[in-house]
Amino acid sequence: MDVQIEDSWKQILEQEFAKSYFQQVVTFLKVERAQKKVIYPPGQLIFNAFNTTPFHKVKVVILGQDPYHGPGQAHGLSFSVPKGVKPPPSLVNIFKELKADVGMPIPTSGDLTSWAQQGVLLLNAVLTVRAGEPASHATLGWTEFTNTVIQKLSDSRSGIVFMLWGRYAQEKQVLIDETKHHVLKAAHPSPFSADKGFFGCKHFSRANQLLVKQGVEPIDWMLHEEPAIKAES
Repeated sequence: MDVQIEDSWKQILEQEFAKSYFQQVVTFLKVERAQKKVIYPPGQLIFNAFNTTPFHKVKVVILGQDPYHGPGQAHGLSFSVPKGVKPPPSLVNIFKELKADVGMPIPTSGDLTSWAQQGVLLLNAVLTVRAGEPASHATLGWTEFTNTVIQKLSDSRSGIVFMLWGRYAQEKQVLIDETKHHVLKAAHPSPFSADKGFFGCKHFSRANQLLVKQGVEPIDWMLHEEPAIKAES
């Protein structure tokens, strides 16, 4: 199967694309679309995290659960929304922690593409969702695929910082070789749990300290927004 994904990931994951579970995922999505079901993110953005962050450039992994299920929100990067879309509550809490941790001003845009371009793999465990139905594709087979992604990173790379927020993400810890990698754990940034250990976790500064200690360029967490263009009078 010719999956449209960045070349380094295509090489690493080639065997997965031939497996029956992945074929079943593809068939299921085709059937849903034939039934006029709305699926997020759009097809060309399902592998956006991989296309923006090549395998050999991954420095940090931030693991989400499944894509946002509202119109225009999901664009294939965990926790991120496209420019012009109001940041959802979990992302607002991430920005609050960033302000407290590294002094980042709270941005108006929730587009985290600049992180992904620097080596932050913004990976959802499930890569698609039906509109308005959270976790509707959770049993498709995506989890097997993304577990393999984490395993491949763990086996073939070293020194990656994995940020595991909430119980669901922390269940993936067993896939990570902690003799080679760093695991940072905290509560999920959701409004229901952020005050139970996400606020104050300082994962962003801690991740950069771990990267610098290895001689790796740290992440610039600041989201540098373009200034608004003033209308001519």
